[in-house]
Amino acid sequence: MNQVRKKLRAEYAHERGITGKGITVAIMDTGIAPHPDFGGRIVNFRDFTQGRARMYDDNGHGCHVAGIIGGNGRMSRGTYAGMAPECNLFAMKVLDRKGNGNTEQVLSAIDYVIENREKYEIRILNISVGMLPTADEAEKEHLMQAVQKAWNSGIIVVAAAGNNGPKENSVTIPGQCKSIITVGSIDDYMTQGKGLHNGYSGRGPTECCVVKPEILAPGTAIRSCSRRNSYEIKSGTSMSAPIISGAIALLLQKYPNLTPAQTKLRLYERAVVLKEAGEREYWGVVYLDRLL
Repeated sequence: MNQVRKKLRAEYAHERGITGKGITVAIMDTGIAPHPDFGGRIVNFRDFTQGRARMYDDNGHGCHVAGIIGGNGRMSRGTYAGMAPECNLFAMKVLDRKGNGNTEQVLSAIDYVIENREKYEIRILNISVGMLPTADEAEKEHLMQAVQKAWNSGIIVVAAAGNNGPKENSVTIPGQCKSIITVGSIDDYMTQGKGLHNGYSGRGPTECCVVKPEILAPGTAIRSCSRRNSYEIKSGTSMSAPIISGAIALLLQKYPNLTPAQTKLRLYERAVVLKEAGEREYWGVVYLDRLL
């Protein structure tokens, strides 16, 4: 597992001037706080829960996710920099302080991303939230259609697989969408943390017999930005997804003309299968040197 984390260290790219600069990543989560590690790169904030104009995160989950994607490590002198420390962040608050939300707000946020794709040069949408496969069928269908619409518009959608594994068909919605990139945790056996259990990462295949998640990344004990201008540790596939979103931001800086389909194909072709993943059906993990 240390090998995986070493291969994912973004210093490989940063030393070569690949930092995600010019790439905007949209994040649907609990909001974002003006952490020093984000500098002046939060290009937009929209609150779909209470309609507040000033950016905030009353939970901390969204700030942590944003730090994994694009924190520059300023407060830690570079120790806790994110994957793409010069990317732009387009933050949308769709979950309240308890991490709850409703489908209507999420759908509105996805439409908002699509509407502003060209204006803010949004290339990636990170979704570290989801609903269980047992949720209302109509709501599930609407959410799946929305992420497919975003994908078709040219936005690379990256979703967490959820923390309801290890049973089959335990990937959350919208991670079950066939087109998008779904990310699980490769180190989900290492934790006994609050609310999590060994093998927590959502598993496929889906009801439509699609391999999900396609890609695995570290998700346990990830240190990133907190909403109180410091750092904290969190675990879950919510942490795995932004690692891949940040990696894709680096990839798009180097190869800006890649389409969502081409990006997904490259992830497939460059993935590395590791025995640590056991019997899981998946493409592999991302090593930045191979990806870039």
